[in-house]
Amino acid sequence: MSDCALTVSAAVDYICCRASPKYGGRHHCRCLSKMTSEHRGPDDNGPLVSVVIPHYNDLVGLKTCYARLQRQTWPRNDIEIVVADNNSACGIDAVQSTVPNAVVIAAPIQGAGPARNAGVAASCGRIVAFLDSDCVPEPDWIQEGVAALQRYDFVGGEVVTFARRADKPNPVEAYERVFNFNFRRYIQKVGFTGTGNMFVPRSVFDQVGGFRTGVAEDVDWSFRARSLGYRIGYAERAVVGHPARRSWNDLEQRWARMEAEHFLLWRERRSGRALFALRALIMPLSAVPHAGRVVFTSRLVGPRARLGAIAVLFRLRLWRARRMLWLAWRNSLPAAATGPADVGLPRN
Repeated sequence: MSDCALTVSAAVDYICCRASPKYGGRHHCRCLSKMTSEHRGPDDNGPLVSVVIPHYNDLVGLKTCYARLQRQTWPRNDIEIVVADNNSACGIDAVQSTVPNAVVIAAPIQGAGPARNAGVAASCGRIVAFLDSDCVPEPDWIQEGVAALQRYDFVGGEVVTFARRADKPNPVEAYERVFNFNFRRYIQKVGFTGTGNMFVPRSVFDQVGGFRTGVAEDVDWSFRARSLGYRIGYAERAVVGHPARRSWNDLEQRWARMEAEHFLLWRERRSGRALFALRALIMPLSAVPHAGRVVFTSRLVGPRARLGAIAVLFRLRLWRARRMLWLAWRNSLPAAATGPADVGLPRN
């Protein structure tokens, strides 16, 4: 069987298993056992780690990410790289030429969650490592992530945001340097890990199930895993870098998507819409104590970067409050009044 046929077959099997009440059981394990035996030689030592990367219109970032994965301290024969392309304009052939030794599959359902699901379906490893295409992993990233799984059932690592020019970040970059991707807090205080730097045994992923579409899939998946008794851990030495966003437009687009996804999760709770609106009213006030983090952080140098970050902080918290109130109000109207795109961008 060709590699292409195998990955397509695996994706179909994975979708069928997810739809079945027996998802995560023996049916899926038999498929993975077959895949592993066909892909690995008798001299290979486990565990095989499958690095799953969703990709959308970022060949430059993907090329850098792929190059860093080639320099991992983990044995190269025990690394499988799977890129799930999410309808990039460049076409899947361009993606394959960028990552010549990776398994590249098409993930036609738009969204990072469905793309990650497709990547897992096409992978073979006993451990799945999730990584975003614009992330830059440290050489010991896989080694440290796998080591942390000896203490926990699934883990998230550290994400360090970097500016294009570390000595002269613009205001948006300065803000992101301080507040972006606080995985320690996500994991130890809130109880979830982002999927841009996450390690999980396949057996755990199968039991929890794939990522849901439309919601904040990392929060939702982590909470589902914890509800089944799986322990989450912080792997502070499994480090990846992530470029800071550079413009207000980029920041606004990110938070528009995130607040819409978070709202869908809140809406599933009792009185969730009202609580979401209350959280929106409190949002601007949170900028006051958080401004202290900007003043005393070691991630920024000089008053100019700090003042720029504080300005973005207050502006963004006010924007998020308005956005959250709009979502809560918009979705309290009858369906006929709101139309089908009830969590989309405001119509100005």
